[in-house]
Amino acid sequence: MRRSSEQYALAAAVWRKLFDFFISTRGQRDGALQSCGLTPNDAKALCTLDISAAKPMRALAHAWGTDASNATWVVDRLERLGLAERRPVARDRRVKLVGLTARGVKTRAEVTRAFREPPTELLALTSKELKTMADILGKLVPTPPDSDALVLDASRSTKGPRPRGAATKAPKTKTGSR
Repeated sequence: MRRSSEQYALAAAVWRKLFDFFISTRGQRDGALQSCGLTPNDAKALCTLDISAAKPMRALAHAWGTDASNATWVVDRLERLGLAERRPVARDRRVKLVGLTARGVKTRAEVTRAFREPPTELLALTSKELKTMADILGKLVPTPPDSDALVLDASRSTKGPRPRGAATKAPKTKTGSR
């Protein structure tokens, strides 16, 4: 679909305002992370891990857009915090899967709840204004069926959140890969 230059300019202006708003409210999110003893990278990692579907280190490194040594460092940190654990693979001792612990699931839920607390600037808007925003943003980001969970698609995490339940393919790994 061809876009007019006016439509592009408007979209760019809207995006700048959204981006500036997210940046200006970063303190609220940083405070939530600090209260849990986490960094932004820790939060990103928590959102790509699951308690029941552990992932190999290689897939995590790919999802996080980093190399294996950095992924190892992040997982080490999450393990020290009691939020993640490495699990052996019976068919190949060289492969370690990484999954959330029960504490990791609880912490991810706490962070998600805190991140989703509306900033005071939104609370200052009228109900009509908020409804209009909700309708428009609903066209961009469908509400996940489990709206209490913040889930990132590990194969597309550099492109942003994926609504829970969206179709994805699991990353393929060779036996013996990490």
